[in-house]
Amino acid sequence: MAPPTDTADTLLHELRDEVRQHYPSGRVIIGVDGVDGAGKTRFAEALARVFAEDGSAVFTASIDDFHRPRAERYARGRDSPQGFYLDSYDDGAFRRLLIEPFRSRSGPFRTAAFDLDRDEPVTAEAQDAPADAVLIVDGIFLHRPELRGIWNWSLWLHVPASIAAARLAERDGADPDPEAESNARYRGGQALYAREADPRTAASAIVDNSFPDAPVRIFGDFC
Repeated sequence: MAPPTDTADTLLHELRDEVRQHYPSGRVIIGVDGVDGAGKTRFAEALARVFAEDGSAVFTASIDDFHRPRAERYARGRDSPQGFYLDSYDDGAFRRLLIEPFRSRSGPFRTAAFDLDRDEPVTAEAQDAPADAVLIVDGIFLHRPELRGIWNWSLWLHVPASIAAARLAERDGADPDPEAESNARYRGGQALYAREADPRTAASAIVDNSFPDAPVRIFGDFC
């Protein structure tokens, strides 16, 4: 990955400094939330590099590595928005294998439990961390009620639906029209999430990531 531009680098350092004002030491867990195509993984990796500049131990993970099996994800139907929102992820495994041991320092933690492409469980390498460490998790639906209390600090990445759809079309071959019928499951699931969880309000900060080389922090009810 190319290094961040000056604009992106400045924002990343400002966000890191904000977190450190509240959490100068100890175990810190950060969530990077947003719709598919928002640029969450790239942003999380860039933020991790900035945290590591002062020698901090930094770990990254994705909720995508804690999916449920395909049969469970599609139990409500392959086109079901409710299934997308409610059944995609194994919150129990996410908490048990990653969040709880990391936060409590009760033992090694694992950053993955499921291989989505192969549709089967995996046993990720067990990792440990020093007493002062940062864990940055990216993914969708990170502010749903079941997970909201996990984060010490969290971020919502805003992008217009048209930009997110264009990115998914390039990455996954999806239809670039966000209103296309083939996108209804995902569009509807995100709408359910927005109504139930209001992630823009729940997040500690909102960043417009329409242009990844020039992300902009936004405030109030811009979204």
